[in-house]
Amino acid sequence: MTKSLLPPNAGALDRAAESAVVNAIATIPIPHRDLWSPDRCPIDLLPWLAWAVGVEGWRSYWPEALKRERVRRAIEISRTKGSVASVRRVVESFGGQIALREWWQTTPKGTPHTFELVLTLTDASGAETSAAFVDDVIAEVNRTKPLRSHFTFVQGLAAQAGASIVAAGRPAAYARLDLAVQ
Repeated sequence: MTKSLLPPNAGALDRAAESAVVNAIATIPIPHRDLWSPDRCPIDLLPWLAWAVGVEGWRSYWPEALKRERVRRAIEISRTKGSVASVRRVVESFGGQIALREWWQTTPKGTPHTFELVLTLTDASGAETSAAFVDDVIAEVNRTKPLRSHFTFVQGLAAQAGASIVAAGRPAAYARLDLAVQ
């Protein structure tokens, strides 16, 4: 047994109670590595892990895959906060793609410290792309962009379709009729 937390004048009953409690606690498994892993953390403890690694926006209606991805990328987003790379990582963590064009990349040059964000969300994250979900993405972009910058938002649309060629033939026989009178 480890050192006791009881005072030196503790009685035998106190020491027996302490021993029983220590032995009972020792049998409880504590999966420390799992608790700090975004992939293995129990879903009911995931919001606490998100809070611990600095995820600022959290919604209970997000699907589990999206929540785990947000936690997985939280530290790298925080490290580059205030840069174009962090904006890209935030949108990627939501399962989207962006086209980002800063003010100096436009012709003619735009207003300094502005950028245009074209966001295309896909259903790869399992999240429904509702207006509230898009608002969540915009809020996260606002948190990670440079503070002096302002942006215009354009939502893109991703669609996937296939094309196939279908042909049908109808056999026909043509005969030339000579109706000229002789």
